[in-house]
Amino acid sequence: MNTLKNNVQLIGNLGNDPELRETAQGRKMARMSVATNDSYKNQAGERVTDTQWHTVVAWGKQAEQVAQLLRKGSKLALQGRLVHRSYEGKDGQKRYITEIVLNEFQLMGNREAVAAE
Repeated sequence: MNTLKNNVQLIGNLGNDPELRETAQGRKMARMSVATNDSYKNQAGERVTDTQWHTVVAWGKQAEQVAQLLRKGSKLALQGRLVHRSYEGKDGQKRYITEIVLNEFQLMGNREAVAAE
């Protein structure tokens, strides 16, 4: 049951190409936005699609893999953990953010089609 404490699993599409950076300590980090869609019928019987955007962060060798394999529109399944943190914005205001730290991912669909996009 320990693995169920903080576990997130999503299937979605990348909203943009992963952004690969290197920290001041020399560690690789990739940040990406993943969209998930949920559809339902409202009270009028109309189909409504609700899109949620999730910030996902990968570290180290996995960050390099993400940057190499994934592109805007790529469909993937991922598993990670939620992390809440705060930082000071450029305007001096304290900001809060929730991110998913990637543990593993699987590219869904045809690799050639994803590479060609």
